[in-house]
Amino acid sequence: MPKLKTHTGAAKRFTKTASGLFKRGQSKTRHILTSKATKSKRHLGQSVLVSKADTPKVARMLPYA
Repeated sequence: MPKLKTHTGAAKRFTKTASGLFKRGQSKTRHILTSKATKSKRHLGQSVLVSKADTPKVARMLPYA
C-alpha cells in the first residue's frame, strides 16, 4: 500500500483533538472589523469544532493527523 499524501492546505487549517474531532478557526476575522460588534469579534476569535457532516472530509484530507 503506498503512503497517502496529506492535504497541506487542510493541515494548516485543522488540528485534531484528543477525542478525535477536528478544531478550526472561524472566518470573518481579517478585515472590515469596524462594522462588527465587539461581542461578535470576541466570539469569532475562539476556535470551534468542525461540523459532524464535514468531519469525514477533513479526516480524509489528514490521513495521519
